[in-house]
Amino acid sequence: MQDAFVIAAERWPRAGTPDNPGAWIVATARNRAIDRIRREQTLARKTELLARAETLPADENAVIPDERLELIFACCHPALAADAQVALTLSLVGGLTTPEIARAFLVPEATLAQRLVRAKRKIRETNIPLRVPPEHLLPERLRTVLAAIYLVFNAGYGPPVRQELCAEAIRLALLLATLMPDEAEVHGLHALLLLQDARRDARLEDGEIVLLDDQDRSRWDWDEIEQGRAALERALSLRLAGPYQLQAAIAALHADEETDWAQIALLYSRLLDFTPSPVIELNRAVAVAFAHGMAEGLALVDSIAGLDDYYLFHSTRADLLRRLGRNIDAAAAYDRALELAPSEVERTFLCGRRSSL
Repeated sequence: MQDAFVIAAERWPRAGTPDNPGAWIVATARNRAIDRIRREQTLARKTELLARAETLPADENAVIPDERLELIFACCHPALAADAQVALTLSLVGGLTTPEIARAFLVPEATLAQRLVRAKRKIRETNIPLRVPPEHLLPERLRTVLAAIYLVFNAGYGPPVRQELCAEAIRLALLLATLMPDEAEVHGLHALLLLQDARRDARLEDGEIVLLDDQDRSRWDWDEIEQGRAALERALSLRLAGPYQLQAAIAALHADEETDWAQIALLYSRLLDFTPSPVIELNRAVAVAFAHGMAEGLALVDSIAGLDDYYLFHSTRADLLRRLGRNIDAAAAYDRALELAPSEVERTFLCGRRSSL
């Protein structure tokens, strides 16, 4: 639909407005969607895209041979605050709604809306050009570009699952890895997305969430897991550690026959050195619980500040309390998680866990 409006904005001033603008927009958007579905589903076209990225584009003045990736780099202008760059990219490029972006940032919807308004106002008032920077300036925008692609994937990973967003994020990560082969974190992000996506079909059963330990591993895409491990090896060979490589390493350990929780806890500790975050602290606490005992993990969870409005914080507490036999406390934690759960899929899962106490 966004593509259709762009085409209309370019064409109608020259050719005139159609007799039925609404029907024209819908028909054009439908045709663009059909083209995109065909492109995403056809391996030959993906291979052709990769080959094109490895050679000079048709426009020899172009820095990046992909319009979507160009727009992401254009949105990530250093004059804007980093969170505003990512939010703007998710809105303009990923097509995410303000509530979806707010959930990704763990902020109230009104706060996120104000960030978008301020970013757009600054672009207008200071005449920030939304264009691709020269090639030598691309690396300085890379961190924000990677964050935007990662959040597009997360928005599609759901629930509910939106496969088109996951596929687009993986496509962009692959293209970026081709364009910037010496950037370790690019390969790390590509590896992470592949390893996560490989478990997609096993995450839901009859519309209900299935936790990692309970998933049917025969439904995992093991070819995609091997591709992810190969991308991770490429990243590690460059010997420049970063947060996406660490997350990919954690995802790879989860694919092993036996999960090394102690190693995962150590990797989360290292990840906190790069990106201090209460969400990462929560994940580390879970790993510590499985490695060293539920009581130790719960103590770490209870020491985390800033996640009272995050439903996974309360559902994690509830699960640890349940495993410790503290069912009354677990029920209260499940109730709080249910209040905050963003979709019916999560609420159904939490209701099932609570009723089993």
